[in-house]
Amino acid sequence: MFVVATAGHVDHGKSTLVRAMTGMEPDRWEEERRRGLTIDLGFAWTRLPSGRDVAFVDVPGHERFLGNMLAGLGPAPAVCFVVAADEGWQAQSSDHRDAVAALGIEHGLVVLTRSDRAPGRADEVRAQVRAELAATGLRDAPVVAVSAVTGGGLPELTRTLDEVLRTLPAPDPTARVRLWVDRSFTITGAGTVVTGTLTAGTLRTGDSLQLHARGEQRMVTVRALHSRNTAQSAIGPSSRVAVNLRGIAADEVQRGDVLVTPERWPVVSGIDVRRTTGALLSAAPLQVQVHVGTAAVPGRLRPFDGEHARLSLDHGLPLQLGDRLVLRGPGSRSVLAGAQLLDLDPPALTRRGDSARRAAQLAGMVPEGDVLTEVQRRAAVRLADLEKLGLRAPSQVPGTVRVIGDWWVHAPVLGAWRDRLRSAVEELAVREPLSAGLTRKAARDLLAPADDALLDVVVREARLESDRGVIGLPGRRPDLGAAEPGICEIERRLTADPFTAPEAHDLRRLGLGARELAAAERAGRLLRIGEGLVLLPDAPARAMRELARLPQPFTTSQARQALGTSRRVAIPLLEHLDARGWTRRLDAGHRTVVR
Repeated sequence: MFVVATAGHVDHGKSTLVRAMTGMEPDRWEEERRRGLTIDLGFAWTRLPSGRDVAFVDVPGHERFLGNMLAGLGPAPAVCFVVAADEGWQAQSSDHRDAVAALGIEHGLVVLTRSDRAPGRADEVRAQVRAELAATGLRDAPVVAVSAVTGGGLPELTRTLDEVLRTLPAPDPTARVRLWVDRSFTITGAGTVVTGTLTAGTLRTGDSLQLHARGEQRMVTVRALHSRNTAQSAIGPSSRVAVNLRGIAADEVQRGDVLVTPERWPVVSGIDVRRTTGALLSAAPLQVQVHVGTAAVPGRLRPFDGEHARLSLDHGLPLQLGDRLVLRGPGSRSVLAGAQLLDLDPPALTRRGDSARRAAQLAGMVPEGDVLTEVQRRAAVRLADLEKLGLRAPSQVPGTVRVIGDWWVHAPVLGAWRDRLRSAVEELAVREPLSAGLTRKAARDLLAPADDALLDVVVREARLESDRGVIGLPGRRPDLGAAEPGICEIERRLTADPFTAPEAHDLRRLGLGARELAAAERAGRLLRIGEGLVLLPDAPARAMRELARLPQPFTTSQARQALGTSRRVAIPLLEHLDARGWTRRLDAGHRTVVR
């Protein structure tokens, strides 16, 4: 299916044209039919002689319903721009033109309706329309004059529409889904149904989707799918689709909410944009209404210059680089400006002159984004996060990028991390001789946002070693310095009496505090089995030889006597053996050797 939205001045015959082409009534409300005025979005469809199916989203033309018009036009890939031949270009024609330009719609056609009322004006109005659309993507759109009353020009219109649809870029059925909701209602026996225009990706029954509803997120399940009132098991782009949802009530979903593929879209509220049409952003009001897809969200504008600004939305939306936005002033019935999204994760602005610097940066950015630029600015980024931005990884990795697992890393930054880590470890070794090296946490803080996988690569390329959570120089052992005599004295005592650990006052007298004992342990000189409690590294093996000679199971008292030590040493030592799996505690008073 192909989806086409209408556009044009109120009472220029948009609904009449859709009715003539499809045989369906697009106006859904009794009030619309009674007044002959489209108020909300209407929907109809038909099959062209070529076999192509086309669905129309009929939008209101009156200025009071501009928000509804933008909701219908926002997700549409093509537009049928209607101008009455007997009246020519009118005020809302300009409003709709500005909306088409702001949304960047480049595919469609122009229909001159009511040509039977002004048979001699077609050429004049055609020239007028060409001039008015000259600055939009419809500048070269075909123009067809028709009369829905007499049927004149309708065959040519059908052929022209078919040709326009033939040239539309093929949508990607494998892409992630983002369905902007334009209606929500309940069907007896089925429950909640939402409708929208699916422009990319494929929906299937049973799919789990994430619903973003005015700043809140929840999971829902696709119970059933319909398109053109026909049940489908799967629907691809571009299509008008009705989705029967399980897990949510109809009054919990409304126009402007959006269904997306879970975990594959960034939800953002602070974005940087570039003006594409309309008023300079430097002259725009600070409070604006932001239209994207079918959503209309209040936002605050911070201009950097006339062309670039930061938008802070009242709540987050699933957006991607290149998205088109329409800006309106508070209470305005016209389009203020069009903008295109340049940055989904803009930097904080805290210093004097940041706005001018940011404007210069944005001036050099492309709307569709660039993988290398994103890798450079972030230093390291996961491929999945690049895809969330709407970027596709190139078939060939750029030469300045290193791929490490699922990370893409800017190679010069990786080199800087390596040099910085090596310097930090070397400086620490000089400044604190007792230190074994830099903790991994300190290294991550130094090299943020490096995670463990990246840190391991940096450690390896810096020719360092990582052991037990500490990064140090290869083969280096802590220099015990002034603590060496005290350590030697402890070693002498424990060699003579392996399980008589020195008392706290002895350690203080020998100048051995926690740092010195930790350094001695890292050097393989001592073993700490408790706070301020040290033995020789071979003490556990010696203890096991003595404990294995005891009748099994044995008590703590029997172990203490066999080792010739006190409870102060025996209990921590037995717990150390339990932790190693060499002994097993049976109950409060008994253990056994694990053989």
